[in-house]
Order: sequence, then C-alpha cells, then structure tokens
Amino acid sequence: MTAEPVAEPVAEPTAEPGCRWPVPPQDGYTVDDLFTLPDLPPHTELIDGSLVFVSPQRDFHSTMIDLLVTGLRRTVPKGLKVRREMTVVLDRRNGPEPDVSVIRAEAVTGPKLTRFEAKDVLLAVEVVSPDSEARDRDTKPRKYAAAGIPYFWLVEMADPTQHPVVRAYEIDPVNKTYALTGIHHDRLKLTVPYDIDVDISLEALEEL
Repeated sequence: MTAEPVAEPVAEPTAEPGCRWPVPPQDGYTVDDLFTLPDLPPHTELIDGSLVFVSPQRDFHSTMIDLLVTGLRRTVPKGLKVRREMTVVLDRRNGPEPDVSVIRAEAVTGPKLTRFEAKDVLLAVEVVSPDSEARDRDTKPRKYAAAGIPYFWLVEMADPTQHPVVRAYEIDPVNKTYALTGIHHDRLKLTVPYDIDVDISLEALEEL
C-alpha cells in the first residue's frame, strides 16, 4: 500500500485552527489505538507502534490489486476468502494492511469486521509503490513471516517495460523466514495456497 509515516514527535498545529496532529504515547501506539483513535484517515496502518498514513495511489497499484483479487477469486476453494486492504493484526504494536489477503473463511464473521488475526491469513500480498518500497520489500515480509503467515507475494512494475512481476515466497517454518519459490511475469500459475492461474500480462492489466 502506498503510505507515508507520521514523523511529528510532538503536537503541531495544522492549517485549520483548533486541529492538532496526534501525539504518540511514549511507547508508541497499539492495535487498540488503531481502531479507537478518532478521525484517522482510511487505511491507516500500524508498524512498530507508529501510524502510517495512506498517500494517493498510482494507477498501477490500484489496477494490479483489482487484477489479483479477480484472478484469485476465480478458483478460491470454499474454505477460503479473498480480501483487499484489510488490517491484519500481527501483535499489539503491528497492524499492517496487505493490499490483498487470502484468509480462512471462518474468520469472516460479519460485515462489520475490521481486522483479521495473523493465524487466519494464508497469503499476504504487497504491491510496491515508490514511497512504500522499503516497507513492502523488507519490513512487512519480515513481520508477516515472524507472525507465521505461510505465503507472501511481492508485486512490482518492471522497468522499462512497465509490465507486472510477481515474486512468490513460502515460509520456512523453522526459521520463520520467507524463501523465494518463483518469479512470474506473464502468468501466475501456482498450486499453493491453492490452485491459482492468473493472467498478469501487461495486456491483462491494460484491459481493466
């Protein structure tokens, strides 16, 4: 997700009189704060106790999420669900929001649900944007693996062709780290976490 962290250590007045930036607690925010602080922007994430706010998306980011969600739902088995941009609680100080998640169907408890637990997530997908590159490539996959999420995909736009590239990873359950299992350019064909066959060519993306 395209995002930028809150950098202000103390309260500062905004352009609108009477409004102030939130002041972080001494030990940082918790997941409970993420869901109770008033007036947070949509899709705010929590990384290591810091709030991360959403920036405007590029068209590639938005359409790539659509392409993956549609493709994943085409063959998803009955016991699983596909969701986009939902908070996943990893621990009390980390509540990231994967661009796409495959979760256990029993975890979907109703339309007012706001979060999933890491134990219910089989696959987390991040579509890289320039201002979230370090988080998507390093911080988030390390945290997803440490929380035991079995599969992770990193999606990027290749230069100079601008076609999608999906790198698929699987967890090493002993070391709790991800190992690369494949790099996919035009077609994403996998057997885990279920049988998946998605056209990820530039032509497929441009049709959306």
